[in-house]
Amino acid sequence: MLSLPRIKTDYAKFTCPVKNTIDIIGDKWTLFILRELYYGKEKQGFNELLGYLKPISSRTLAKKLHHLQKYNIISRKIVREKPLKVEYRLTKKGLKLKNVLQEFAKWYKSIE
Repeated sequence: MLSLPRIKTDYAKFTCPVKNTIDIIGDKWTLFILRELYYGKEKQGFNELLGYLKPISSRTLAKKLHHLQKYNIISRKIVREKPLKVEYRLTKKGLKLKNVLQEFAKWYKSIE
């Protein structure tokens, strides 16, 4: 019997939109940050987000916010220099993800 060589899938080459979306927003804290920015105040400071998202660490929050900025999903604005006050808000691109979160909620409610 002829044996064919196994071909390993190179996931780094995938161009699947679902995979690429998951790479950007698919982790727990990123989704919670988005949820907070959608359903909380329109503009929120770092410490506000930190308080609402307990038990997230400040280091993790900073990394996740930077990641969302990199993809233009949120914007960061320095409001005051001393003491430093920064506000985060969703961009137009970020607002387009609201329906995704709403669909997650609908799906979950349908399986309860």
